Amino acid sequence: MDFITIQHASKRFSGVQALKDVSFSVVKGEVHGLIGENGSGKSTLIKILAGVLPADEGDITIEGKRITSYGPLTGIRHGISVIYQDISLFPNLTVRENILLGRVLEQNRKVFTKREYAERVTRILDDLGVVINQDELVGELPIAQQQLVAIARALNNESKLLILDEPTTALTRQEINQLFRLVNNLKSQGISVIFISHKLDEIQELCDSVTILRDGVVVASRSMADITLDEIENLMVGKSMIHERNVVERVSHEEVLAVKDLTKQNNFADISFTLERGEVLGIIGLLGSGRTELASALFGIAPADSGTIVIDGKEARIRSVEDAVEYGIAYVPEDRLTQGLVMSKSIKLNVAIATLDQYTNSLGLVDTSKIDTLADEWIAGMSIKTDTKEKVARMLSGGNQQKIVLSKWLAMGPKVLILDGPTVGIDIGAKAGIFTTINQMAKEKGMGVILISDETREITSHCHRVIIMRNGRFGRELVGDEIDDAVIQRELDEQKRVIAQNLS
Repeated sequence: MDFITIQHASKRFSGVQALKDVSFSVVKGEVHGLIGENGSGKSTLIKILAGVLPADEGDITIEGKRITSYGPLTGIRHGISVIYQDISLFPNLTVRENILLGRVLEQNRKVFTKREYAERVTRILDDLGVVINQDELVGELPIAQQQLVAIARALNNESKLLILDEPTTALTRQEINQLFRLVNNLKSQGISVIFISHKLDEIQELCDSVTILRDGVVVASRSMADITLDEIENLMVGKSMIHERNVVERVSHEEVLAVKDLTKQNNFADISFTLERGEVLGIIGLLGSGRTELASALFGIAPADSGTIVIDGKEARIRSVEDAVEYGIAYVPEDRLTQGLVMSKSIKLNVAIATLDQYTNSLGLVDTSKIDTLADEWIAGMSIKTDTKEKVARMLSGGNQQKIVLSKWLAMGPKVLILDGPTVGIDIGAKAGIFTTINQMAKEKGMGVILISDETREITSHCHRVIIMRNGRFGRELVGDEIDDAVIQRELDEQKRVIAQNLS
């Protein structure tokens, strides 16, 4: 039985068609994936389902009953809760207070005691299998636990449909596993879940069915058993384009970077490898394997304790970010919001910030016309979607923000580009554009690329060599035909098995 059905829904904003004749339904007790590129209409659809936005046209039916008047309170009263990416909890209130607040307000309670509700909160957390101190301030919890509090709050409000909007973006794999166990627990209780994610492997792992939006239109709605990841990619962007084997022709076999016995206490040890011009070297391993710590050392954020780094045949002493940039090393971090961008500044400034000294005269004055030209070139070259280069970075989608970070470093013409999770939280189309640019720069400019990623298929699609990292050390190296999804996954699964065995 369908819990909720929306039929022939359309929505326009200032002449822009956000949704067109969309029909969508969620079965009671299923996990339903909702996917599409940025701008495909996902956010508009979930806001209509939650009652936050009215549809211009269309009918909504909940548990077999047609709803004639639909608004935010209607959604809440029918048990529909949305957990957005920003979670929207009160950081200065405790776990217990956050879980209870909605229900207390609905009951119009002006005063309540901790004792009368403590048992209810304990029961909800126990049902979820969650151990959290109820007296802890939410603002002091890690993001994964904040999400669990938000889910507990939804259950306290007796939710029958939980909408999770990109819930895994800031989570480790261990935290994702805990979230998935929780979602499956909710499913077993007959609670429906709409799961929105750019990570197709997560959709495949968790969801019973999937609906794909493109340009405001439903292009497919199928059981996960009846569709492949390649078919999903094809439906999302018109053709499967990111996970085809696409390794660029090597410029030469000349080394641009050589690392010997690089070590940082409690992070990684005895790391040695080379990187050739135009080569894309993949590094993959479980979270905690030392991948990001290695990248941070090479870029001077947290320098290594010992070992040597050689660039273009000359030993490089990298003790700071400024040193790394001077030697021609660029770094695109996983956390673009805090490490990659100045969110309150314009696209133009963000693109130019790494090369600003090139546009400054002897008096220290900036040539704004040259910066305008630079920004225009990269906006066009990277297909950044914006109506003006003056728009601040926080106003853009995740994919466009990542393109700005990449533009900033490519504008400097680096010898070595380190990419740490470059496609986290962005859609298939943006991913394809980013890899097209990276491969082009590697081939045409001879730039060496180090690609660090959790996504096995990204690594196998774009890398000449792959090194599997484990416990702060380099393990198996794969070359050519050895680079295979199944081979890498077996190695990672073995790592997980050993970790689980050590913990038991």
